Amino acid sequence: MTTHAPGAVAAPPQSARMENWSRAFYRFRQSWLSVIGLALVIILIVLAIIAPYIVPHPDQVRGATDTAMRFRPPSAEAWFGTNALGQDMFSLVLVGSRVSLLSGLAVVAIAIVVGSVIGAVAGYFGGWIDEILMRFTDLLLTIPSLILAMAVAAALGTGVGHMIAAIAITWWPVYARLVRGEVISKKEEQFVVAARALGAGWVRLLCRHILPNIVSPVVVKASLDVGFAILTVASLGFVGIGVKPPTPEWGTLLSNARSYMPQYWWTAVAPGTAIFIAVLAFNLLGDGLRDVLDPKARR
Repeated sequence: MTTHAPGAVAAPPQSARMENWSRAFYRFRQSWLSVIGLALVIILIVLAIIAPYIVPHPDQVRGATDTAMRFRPPSAEAWFGTNALGQDMFSLVLVGSRVSLLSGLAVVAIAIVVGSVIGAVAGYFGGWIDEILMRFTDLLLTIPSLILAMAVAAALGTGVGHMIAAIAITWWPVYARLVRGEVISKKEEQFVVAARALGAGWVRLLCRHILPNIVSPVVVKASLDVGFAILTVASLGFVGIGVKPPTPEWGTLLSNARSYMPQYWWTAVAPGTAIFIAVLAFNLLGDGLRDVLDPKARR
């Protein structure tokens, strides 16, 4: 029998979870592009949240015009210039980030919830439930997502909520397919079989044992999808079925500027650059997370 000296304290073992997080953080910061992507994402989200409080011309964001200032080029007074109505493009782009960024995040969040529920149920039960759910999913996947989103948005009408719902309807089938495949591979693992033998119900098995172990591919997919969701939001705004005026949105601003190109180039460059930076930031972040969370990329 092993004895310990009086007063001796056994050193607590290092948490395996903390060690995994430390290794993941180390792998992530090895890629400076991923770190730049994370920094840009944080900056964009913070700006979107505080935009109404720091915008230089809040009255113009609400629809006020100043024709005496129309088509002024970028200057110290108007950093991004002004548009045909004399509105400050910097103010419009800054506040427009709330609609574009937060709508993109909301679309992906809704798609994850809906797709995960449908995919988890289909993958766990199989049989006729799987057939019905997956055939409906395949039906939606056969229709180009942008065209389906445009049709649904046109049917629902303009507005931020309708636009988010229209895009989310086209986005969840991919997550349903992803989660279904992961659930099928995990439900026969030993830890799931042991939990089932102990009397755990299917809800507990899915919520406590299976779904927490398939978070990694979903997170990677989501981080890459946010940029494309922002691009889809801008596309709907560009064709005129996005948000209602005078709410600024990057795609709507870009659509309004196309009539004045190339003479008044700044009216298109400002929202176009914002879209480019946002999509690039989330793609860089997604690449970094994929390297960290994808088991095949681990060494």
